[in-house]
Amino acid sequence: MGDIAIKVDQVSKVYHLYDRQRDRLKDALNLTKKKCYREHFALDKLDFEIKKGETVGIIGTNGSGKSTILKIITGVLNPTGGEVTVDGRISALLELGAGFNMEYTGIENVYLNGTMIGFTDEEIDERLSDILEFADIGDFVNQPVKTYSSGMFVRLAFAVAINIDPEILIVDEALSVGDVFFQSKCYHKFEEFKKMGKTILFVSHDLGSITKYCDRAILLNKGHKLFEGTPKEAVDLYKRVLVNQLEDEGDENGRTIWDRGEGKALWRSTLPVNPEVLEYGSKKAEIVDFAFVDQNGRFSNVIEKGSKMTVKMKVLFHEDIAEPIFAFSFKNLLGIELCGTNTMFEKAEITPKRAGDVQVVSFSQNMDLQGGEYLLSLGCTGYPHGEFTVYHRLYDVCNLTVVSTKNTVGYYDMNTAISIE
Repeated sequence: MGDIAIKVDQVSKVYHLYDRQRDRLKDALNLTKKKCYREHFALDKLDFEIKKGETVGIIGTNGSGKSTILKIITGVLNPTGGEVTVDGRISALLELGAGFNMEYTGIENVYLNGTMIGFTDEEIDERLSDILEFADIGDFVNQPVKTYSSGMFVRLAFAVAINIDPEILIVDEALSVGDVFFQSKCYHKFEEFKKMGKTILFVSHDLGSITKYCDRAILLNKGHKLFEGTPKEAVDLYKRVLVNQLEDEGDENGRTIWDRGEGKALWRSTLPVNPEVLEYGSKKAEIVDFAFVDQNGRFSNVIEKGSKMTVKMKVLFHEDIAEPIFAFSFKNLLGIELCGTNTMFEKAEITPKRAGDVQVVSFSQNMDLQGGEYLLSLGCTGYPHGEFTVYHRLYDVCNLTVVSTKNTVGYYDMNTAISIE
C-alpha cells in the first residue's frame, strides 16, 4: 500500500429493520419470498484514504456512521459491501467495555487484551509498568473491572491501547468520559505519536480537539461522506448540518432565508431547546423566538471562541408596556451564572411598546468563554410604578457549544498578551 495506512473502498453497511419479531423469524427461516424488512444504510459506498503518519478526525451527528466505520476498520464488524485495507498494527479504543471481560481484574484484562493482539506474556510483562503508570488507578488494577467507574475504565483501556506499540491508533468517543487532566495526558500522547510517525484516527464531538490535533477531517452525514479536507472547513460545514441549514446555500448575496426574513420556521427550530425549561412571568410580554448567530451570519449553537456572535430574541407584547428591559445570561452546566447583560445596563434606547408590537433585540459580542457547554437564559422585565416585574423568563432554554483551540484558566479568557524580555 506504500504510504497508505488505511484504505476504505466503496464500503457499505446495511441493516435489516423489522416491524415485528415474527417477520425476523420468517426471514431467518426463509419462509416467504416477500421481503419482510426495510433496509437501513448505516454506511453507503464510503471512500477515503489515510496516509501513514496522518492524524485524521471523523465528525458527524449521531447516526452518521462514525462508530460503524471504525468498527469495520478494526474488524469488529464486517461490511455489507466494499473493502477495507489496513497496513500496520492497529490498536483501538472503541466504546467502553470492548475487548474487556467484566469479571476479570484490571491486570487480567491487560493480559487478555495483549494476547488478543498477539503479544506473548513475556512481551506484556515488559510493558506492564508503563501501562499501570499511565492508567494511574492504584490498587484498583487488582479488582474486577465491573467495579470500575467509567473514568477508571477508560484510563486502563487507553493505557493498554497506547502501550502495545501500535502503528495505527484508533479512538472512538471513549476519551470524553475521562477527566480533563486525563484527556490532556492523552492528547499529549497523540502529539508524541505524531512525532513518531504513527497514524491516528479518532472520532470526537470535541470540535476544538479536531481542529487542534488533526491534519484532516472527514464529515459524515447519514452514512455518506459529506466532506473531506481541512479541520476548519469540516467543522464549519458540520455546524450547518447541526442546524439543518445545509440545503439553503443563500441568494446571490450569500444571505439565507433566515437572513432575508423569508423563513416561515421559527428561529428556535434550529436549536436543541430544553424540554424542561423553567418558564414564568405574567406574559404581558412574551419571548416567542430566539437564536444564536455566528460570525458568518448563520444560525448555529456552535460558536468558535474568539469570534463575534449574537444572541437574538423576539418578544411579542400582549399589553402596553412603557419601559421593557430585555436580558440574557449564560450559565455553566453546574448552574453557575457566568455572564450576561440587559438593555438597561447597556443604556439602550427602548421605545414604549403597544399591545401587538413585536420587538427583536440582538446582543452582539466576542465569544471569550472557554471551550465547553453553556446554558442560555432569556428575560423580559420592567419596573412599572417603581416595582420590579417579570413579564417572561426562560431559564436554561437551550445550550451553546463553544469550540476552542486554546483554553486558559477559569471560565473566561482574558486575552492576555505576553512579552518575553
